[in-house]
Amino acid sequence: MAKSSEANEMSFLDHLEELRWHLIRSTLAVVIIGSVAFLMKDFIFDTVIFGPKKPDFPTYGVFCKLSKMLGFSEAFCGTEPIFRVQSRVMAGQFSAHIWTSIWAGFIVGFPYVLYEMWKFISPGLYEKERKNSRGFIFVASFLFFLGVLFGYYVVAPLSINFLGSYTVSKEVFNDIDLSSYISTVRASVIACGLIFELPIIIFFLTKVGLVTPEILRKYRKIALVIVLILSAVITPPDVASQIVVAVPILILYQISIYISKVVLKREAKKASKNVRSS
Repeated sequence: MAKSSEANEMSFLDHLEELRWHLIRSTLAVVIIGSVAFLMKDFIFDTVIFGPKKPDFPTYGVFCKLSKMLGFSEAFCGTEPIFRVQSRVMAGQFSAHIWTSIWAGFIVGFPYVLYEMWKFISPGLYEKERKNSRGFIFVASFLFFLGVLFGYYVVAPLSINFLGSYTVSKEVFNDIDLSSYISTVRASVIACGLIFELPIIIFFLTKVGLVTPEILRKYRKIALVIVLILSAVITPPDVASQIVVAVPILILYQISIYISKVVLKREAKKASKNVRSS
């Protein structure tokens, strides 16, 4: 089946013009949502951004009980703030307010940004490919938000608790700069959101023939080592915290292998049908 006639008739400049409008609409969506986030300063900062810093953050209660059950240290059972956050630049708080609002606009508006990207790409696909990818936006958005929640409720608190309380000497006090603190929370959230897109990435890489289940199984041990190193870097140096971070990523890797296997089976069925019809 031929691709859409509109996609065939459009010139290179037409494609650039189409891409420009998709980018403009995506940017407008981020700006509009970011403007709303800008007006919700108290909620965004006091509740969301500084939530993982507070001792009553729900994650710390769960990890406190888990640490006691497993007999590890009770580092998550503190009752006092771990450190203070300060701003040493004249426009530091205003700049943090603007950029945090923009990132909030991107996170909340991610499904629409993905939708605009899909609208640009989909006309170049075959009709069957578009039908088979109808749930792409929903699945990709679900995985992204799942990763964001994992980053916010697991990775960010672990990183903040460990890095904020780590000391080399009693003579040194941990007064963390505002931009450094926000970048830690933002990196944890965005990175996990993108990492959780692994099954989607493997799906498309398998479709274009760059990845197979055999390749993924072959390098599974290497992937395991990379995941353990990553979890050791971004979490406190105790076994329980590293396992909490590593397990979901390994599950995603295993799911990706299964997805790659399913895609290859479907491609093999299509190829056999085409051979029979010819």
